[in-house]
Amino acid sequence: MFDKWILGNLLVLVTIHSEMKHHIHLTWLGDENFEITMPEGQKLLIQTGQSVQWTSAGLRPKPLMLASLAGCTAIDVVMLMKKMRIETREFAIDVTGELTEQHPKYYHQVIIEYTFTGTNLHMEKLTRCVKLSEEKYCGVMHMFRQFAELSIRIHIHNTETQH
Repeated sequence: MFDKWILGNLLVLVTIHSEMKHHIHLTWLGDENFEITMPEGQKLLIQTGQSVQWTSAGLRPKPLMLASLAGCTAIDVVMLMKKMRIETREFAIDVTGELTEQHPKYYHQVIIEYTFTGTNLHMEKLTRCVKLSEEKYCGVMHMFRQFAELSIRIHIHNTETQH
């Protein structure tokens, strides 16, 4: 987005950065290798997995979408747990996406599994954190709902207090 200013005969365009808009830049590196520059300047290597020069550093676009979903909801859940003063020893999310068989292939079913481990964990409070992320805060989850059926599973492992 640009703001336009006219100074005499000079047209000045000023770039306006907004939190409501993100921009990435992709550069083709040859074969099936691409470098993405994120809005904050980080670099990311994307590969098809079929590339002759495939490396473990290269990420594939579709699983990266699942990672974005996990990251978005994890941030929400951790922030909500802090707000509710819930302490866990471990917290993990597993996301499994099933692709359609026909092209264009996209995730039509996604399972999001939250696992909490700690002492004296309350299912009601943790479920509330997950539900708030799912229904109110996680924009990536909202986007996924436009094309996929989402299933949410919550696992709580209460452990004994160590003496």
